[in-house]
Amino acid sequence: MEKQDGNLSLVKVPQLERLPWLCHGFGDARWDEHELHQLAARLGIRPVLLNQVHSDCVHFIEEAPKRRLRGDAAVTRLGGLLLVIRTADCLPVLLVEERRRITAAVHCGWKGTSRRFLEKVIQGMRVRYGASPEAILAALGPCIGEDCYEVGTDVRGAFAAAGLPSSLFRPSSGRSGKSLLDLRAANRFQLLGQGVKPDNIFSISVCTHCDPRYPSYRRDKDACGRMLSIIGLSA
Repeated sequence: MEKQDGNLSLVKVPQLERLPWLCHGFGDARWDEHELHQLAARLGIRPVLLNQVHSDCVHFIEEAPKRRLRGDAAVTRLGGLLLVIRTADCLPVLLVEERRRITAAVHCGWKGTSRRFLEKVIQGMRVRYGASPEAILAALGPCIGEDCYEVGTDVRGAFAAAGLPSSLFRPSSGRSGKSLLDLRAANRFQLLGQGVKPDNIFSISVCTHCDPRYPSYRRDKDACGRMLSIIGLSA
């Protein structure tokens, strides 16, 4: 379902790559901001990075921002902008509404997911830009896998308070009060609930905690760095 982009450390989704006006990809640990700016310069497209704070704040970008915006998702229908999300175990989600050429990049950690952040982004795409959920293609990038993401009762409580299903969790063997969370399934649940077609949801089947090619905060703490995920329309 995914493929490597030549010599670049970028993984692409073929179903998105068929769109000639779209640039997208999920970078590994080698693909840093220097590589990002080199690619952007070659394409004549401007990167848009966020000051991410594990919030449910989404920016609808009508013009190129003059500074980094504080929040965890960006949506635009402007050409020439490359939306960027930085993660290290959290789930990066890239969205494109094919008919109206709307793109979005979303940082989905457990806090944003428990606030049903992805639902908020899709609802905003529909209200602000007339997006049709059935025309949205969603790419879920590398993140910590369901066998590695151990969480406490606070996380289970936040998900329960948000009305998210308990089936997203299973017990962690030998660890009282701990559960394993399927972060990918939690966000897939939200996509389906907003009307995104199952066949339009594509996942990169990589666990960042297990795969040393990707940054993992759970594995390496502050030394982990960040992986970059990108999506944008041609200029």
